[in-house]
Amino acid sequence: MRGRSALAWRCIGFFGLLILVYELWFASRIMIFNWVEPKNTSFMRSYREQTNNVPSYIWVDYKKISSQVKRAVIASEDTKFLHHRGFDWTSLRYAASQNVKEGKIVSGGSTITQQLAKNLFLSPSRSIWRKVQESIITIMLETILSKKRILEIYLNVIEWGRGIYGIEAAAKHYFNQNASNLSEFQAAQLATYIPAPRRYDLIGDTEQSLKKLKVIRGRMSDVNIPHD
Repeated sequence: MRGRSALAWRCIGFFGLLILVYELWFASRIMIFNWVEPKNTSFMRSYREQTNNVPSYIWVDYKKISSQVKRAVIASEDTKFLHHRGFDWTSLRYAASQNVKEGKIVSGGSTITQQLAKNLFLSPSRSIWRKVQESIITIMLETILSKKRILEIYLNVIEWGRGIYGIEAAAKHYFNQNASNLSEFQAAQLATYIPAPRRYDLIGDTEQSLKKLKVIRGRMSDVNIPHD
């Protein structure tokens, strides 16, 4: 019995060590992102595998992104971005109640940091394990990176249309200009694409997206952004 117990504890210790090494790999990658921009993300690799196409990805420094874009995205995706530590519990509770009410997942309640964790390292699939790992990475991002850096990476790596990654590529694709020159209206319009960027390619603007655009523009003046 003692032999079996000792073996069980050794197995537990071994798997615990594997998990620790696995999480330290994420932490080390995030630490590097303090100084180096991501060359690609999990979502970009997934897109390449699914379509055999090279995604359009252009990195642009934070100071070269219009402040209107920063305000629009925070107004749309995470109004409490500067004040939480990765999780907006009020939004999560509301999303959970909506999902229960509808009997399916209709709202995620994810913060910008949670979305970044998923885009950088995880798959688009939904599972309990992925959600747990997303939460762990979210804590790492908030601990290791500044809010400014989190937002900078987020704006540069998320998908804005089919195969279009990063705000600079989006600005060139939709408006034939640089991200630094985007107007309030253009920024708010782009922000409406974030929840379902590939869907926009298929159906364009809808009554619902136009209503959301008005809501975003109404919120933008009250939004604070990380300083350059």
